[in-house]
Amino acid sequence: MIGNNRIKYEIKEQIAYIGFGYNNEKAQTVLDRETLLELANIVMDVKEQEKSLKGVIFHSLKPGCFLAGADIKMIETLNSESEAAAGAEKGQMLYNGIEDLTIPTVAVIDGPCLGGGLEMVLACKSILCSDSSKTVLGLPEVKLGILPGFGGTYRLPRRIGLPKALDVILTGKMVKPKSAYKMHLVDGVFPKERLLAQALNYLKRSPKGKSFKETLESFATDNFITRKIIFQKARESVLKKTKGFYPAPLKILDVMESGTGKARSQYLAQEAQTFGELCISDTSRNLRHLFFLMEGAKKYNGPKSERAVPELTRGAVLGAGTMGGGIAWLMADHGMAPLMKDLNKDALELGMKQAARNFSGALKRRKMTPDEFERKQRSIVPVTDFSGFKKVDLIIEAIVENLEIKRQVFQELEHHIRPDCLVASNTSSLRVTQMAQALEHPERFAGLHFFNPVHMMPLVEIVTHDKADPSTIEALYNWVLKVKKTPVIVKDGPGFLVNRILMPYLNEAGYLLEEGVSIKDLDDACLNFGMPMGPCRLLDEIGIDVAVKVAKIMHHDLGERAKSSASSQQLVDNKFFGKKSKKGFYLYDENEKEIGLNEAVVSALPKSKKMDEIDIQMRVFLPMINEAAYILSEGLVLHPSDVDLALIFGIGFPPFRGGLLRYADSEGLDRICQAIENFSKSVDANRYCPSPFLKKMVADKKKFYDL
Repeated sequence: MIGNNRIKYEIKEQIAYIGFGYNNEKAQTVLDRETLLELANIVMDVKEQEKSLKGVIFHSLKPGCFLAGADIKMIETLNSESEAAAGAEKGQMLYNGIEDLTIPTVAVIDGPCLGGGLEMVLACKSILCSDSSKTVLGLPEVKLGILPGFGGTYRLPRRIGLPKALDVILTGKMVKPKSAYKMHLVDGVFPKERLLAQALNYLKRSPKGKSFKETLESFATDNFITRKIIFQKARESVLKKTKGFYPAPLKILDVMESGTGKARSQYLAQEAQTFGELCISDTSRNLRHLFFLMEGAKKYNGPKSERAVPELTRGAVLGAGTMGGGIAWLMADHGMAPLMKDLNKDALELGMKQAARNFSGALKRRKMTPDEFERKQRSIVPVTDFSGFKKVDLIIEAIVENLEIKRQVFQELEHHIRPDCLVASNTSSLRVTQMAQALEHPERFAGLHFFNPVHMMPLVEIVTHDKADPSTIEALYNWVLKVKKTPVIVKDGPGFLVNRILMPYLNEAGYLLEEGVSIKDLDDACLNFGMPMGPCRLLDEIGIDVAVKVAKIMHHDLGERAKSSASSQQLVDNKFFGKKSKKGFYLYDENEKEIGLNEAVVSALPKSKKMDEIDIQMRVFLPMINEAAYILSEGLVLHPSDVDLALIFGIGFPPFRGGLLRYADSEGLDRICQAIENFSKSVDANRYCPSPFLKKMVADKKKFYDL
């Protein structure tokens, strides 16, 4: 019998059953080389027996997972454009074989069906899926800097129409069962227990013709002028979102537009060729690098404890400000029914409003029903004392950034909680070690630094200290994953990880402004590097007063290389705090929408002078690389990947560059070090003094990712 190694293949009552996930102990089934080869042999066998068969059913033997796509590690082995294109062609031939079967073919999907998995089912005549919350369909290849290379760009528009197909392919979005049915991606949605029985029914059905509405839609998109407009609008949207930094979406549009009216073989040849081009591009390599970083972050790999790792199911928040309200929302959104404590009822009301705003956003996007909105919002219990805290197993403090006040609160708190309750501080700048000293049980305490706004920012820094028990850190790590955030473990130190590296970037922006570089030129240079916003705009977002306060702490702890410019303090003195005061480098209306430059700031700065854009970029990014080298030498994080992951998810460092340190490696550390030394002579010897660690790497001819 063919198969039965990675795929269970059997024929019962003249129906061929092809079951994925056979003999697979992993949580997800992927299409690796061995699985694809086995599937090709099975499809050949089905073809030979076609006349004696009533149909074929593709299904999964692994509950909650159909096919999670192609094995990304397989793509990593492709070393040339031609090799990658040839690999795509083999996949295309395999799926063409499925499509060309004359007997009925039904795909039965329960769980993720992504990438190459979805491309395979698109070759089937009928597609059914379960109504499980785990079931999603999508073509996420664009997020890896490539395109669906097994015929996905060819078949999807033919099944659901061009506009919907472009939306799915260009965004890499995940489509839930109900939406998949509405867009005609699947033919039916059923409870998973009934899927196979329904598949047997679909084998007996004649292929369903298009509805009148679908016919009209096809007629509209088949029209030359209409198609031209659709592609033009799609191209404009892509350029607006990506600023041209990501070649894959534009290449996808080229393939789909130029392939209009071509035979399948001609179309697929171009798809395979473009897949090969994209696969070996630096952008794709960097995005795949990020994918592996994210996968690595999904499991705790730190020190283990003899103590049992607690599961955190009920939470509480101390402080009902913006951050407190955001954290309370996060807990409520994941079923923790949190308490939110503050001394002031007005503050509690503001915290509840903050949580409600976050839930309202999900309601507007139809990610939540009105009933869910009411239930989750009501699960947050505002309190002015410690009532109910004995039932809580995780408390996150988010009060004012004052060490003594925090220490007092922690001392009082310990009298009102269980011995096994974990306590964390959301501090962004104060030392966790000093806070832990106020606790009778410092082993159950750590930093848990969220980024603002909580509902949008994916990163959470878990800040350790010498007395923290490993079980505490592991429990917090697992909880951060549970609430769908990305955790990075950092040892206690000034600014932890992200702020420590961010401050040189912001500080240097201040010095450039004092040298006469305009606000616009400075922000534009960083935008053109790929940052989501320039440093002036970011300072307005953070709060210039907050940045100045953090900068002073950094200066005290790190010395003269962390000294900020005088202009920053002047802005604070003039009450130009940024967005929250409606005035910073920019002006903002009542809805916090930017309405132009703050001319009062512009007039106070030196007369504008032109500086080369690359020089501006080097001035702000080189100090970040240098500070990252200091951090690694001090052991605040263990791996360069921690730095890259944190900066991508914490400040939006351009993903297409793979992270700050991967970017440094690609530029060459010898060139980086030499540029820093040049600036030490021409700009400032303190701010541009190469880290001894960086100099040693250069001397040893090593890269960050050799560590």
